[in-house]
Amino acid sequence: MEKIMNVTGMMCPRCEARAQKALEALPEVEKAVADHNANKIVVTLKASVSDEALKAAVEGAGYQVGEIK
Repeated sequence: MEKIMNVTGMMCPRCEARAQKALEALPEVEKAVADHNANKIVVTLKASVSDEALKAAVEGAGYQVGEIK
């Protein structure tokens, strides 16, 4: 399963890595690929996880989450 998160506040590759690390710390997340130019993160899941948990992880890293598809 894959989810796409619209995220603002990522300005550089270091920001991408920080957001990815926060998401990949969740046991349900297999992989996260952030793109600061597109303001999005593609999250590949190995188990179901709530949008709220994904949002909390990214916001805890200092970024703002919009829509999650």
